[in-house]
Amino acid sequence: MVANGDGSSNGGGVPSALFFPSVAAPIAYEGPKTKNPLAYRWYNKDEVILGKRMADWLKFSVCFWHTFRGAGLDPFGGQTLFRPWAVADDTSLPYDAILEACLRRVDAAFELFTKLGVDYYTFHDRDIAPELDSLEETNRLLDQVSDHMLEKQRQTGVKLLWGTANLFGAPKFANGAATNPDFAVFATAAAQVKKAIEITHKLSGQGYVFWGGREGYSSLLNTNVRAELDHMAAFFHMAVRHKQQIGATFPFYIEPKPREPTKHQYDYDAQTVLGFLHQYKLIDHFWLNIEPNHTTLAGHQYDHDICLASSYNKLGSIDCNTGDELLGWDTDQFLTDDRKATLAMLHVLRMGGLTHGGMNFDSKVRRESTDLEDIFIAHVGSMDAFAKGLRQAAYILESGRITGLLDARYKSWSVEPLAKKVEADQSSFEELEAYVLANKAAVSVSAKQELFERVFNDEIQDAIAAVAKQA
Repeated sequence: MVANGDGSSNGGGVPSALFFPSVAAPIAYEGPKTKNPLAYRWYNKDEVILGKRMADWLKFSVCFWHTFRGAGLDPFGGQTLFRPWAVADDTSLPYDAILEACLRRVDAAFELFTKLGVDYYTFHDRDIAPELDSLEETNRLLDQVSDHMLEKQRQTGVKLLWGTANLFGAPKFANGAATNPDFAVFATAAAQVKKAIEITHKLSGQGYVFWGGREGYSSLLNTNVRAELDHMAAFFHMAVRHKQQIGATFPFYIEPKPREPTKHQYDYDAQTVLGFLHQYKLIDHFWLNIEPNHTTLAGHQYDHDICLASSYNKLGSIDCNTGDELLGWDTDQFLTDDRKATLAMLHVLRMGGLTHGGMNFDSKVRRESTDLEDIFIAHVGSMDAFAKGLRQAAYILESGRITGLLDARYKSWSVEPLAKKVEADQSSFEELEAYVLANKAAVSVSAKQELFERVFNDEIQDAIAAVAKQA
């Protein structure tokens, strides 16, 4: 049964009414001169950049939670976003009515995916189906809804980028899931993740994300930090074994965030997560899903965690949003700053692209943006920002000016034989002391930060001019 846009259903697998009738499908590329907010200026998905289609570099994905579950709530006001599908779940309804609402939401989602022209989507388990009175009934509902999602994937060609479990929303997870001091809650979380991994595998997901929103503390007085970290590591090891048991080969990702909703979150930033993975011998099984809004909440610049994760070949996927510098919380906004997009895409290009993951819009329209078309305008604008960033990053790499300046700054490490020994862990303090005694005293060398920034700005302007000329 398929839920139609008018609330009725049929068995034919195709909705008989549209949720977004005012938006043409698919949204077209019209080039840099267009003034149409529902057309792409910079994103031309089949255009080849550095040997790959733009679509393959960017691998855009729409998230289920903000896009189809966002109600515009904030601590000071109620719902402002009213949609032609169920944003919230009414689990007091009969089972068939709950199922119908879930299927209707899936139909709305796939209509939006196809009209945007994206190839991927992401979800939490509770985004697609609510928790019911028992684990058996909850899993039955997930099975039926995911059956419909699988059929929609076959019809449209849209694929699942990654799945995840919501281990932070239910009251039982107030004190954490994998780090909860109550073993019964820990076990409940494991059962939920087990099913979420299985649903991700069923839908041929390309990855699975762990985000520990409640895995942390609000006070150290009532927290055994070492025990909680040990328990979280045990949880992850069981997840690895279960994934192997069911024959799934997709990678696991951990998504760092420093705080919110907890005061301190254990997966604080990329460097913290990498240290945790090494400590608990999980490094071969996990990569990182980086959300730049989380990076800036940790006190780093926008692309810091992308840079760090990619430097160690551990960048798995990117939740490509941004925050507001004047607000101290996770605002999950659509990025429209192509300078930041360029910095992010430079790291992606240098590592040869995102092997499994993609660019997922973990982003939401503002609660004041109440029209349905605002969802499209927001995605199109941010997709264009990253497409423009891709073009500019490719131009910068091909130009070689930034790369040349960077190589020059570290030149001594490539020309000094003793430096090579240090990098190979074959030298000693005694040998370095002898080097200092035999050579002139070291002097400070300019870092040329202003030159790097000037060249970066010049390259962006030259890239824009080059694209405009082609158009």
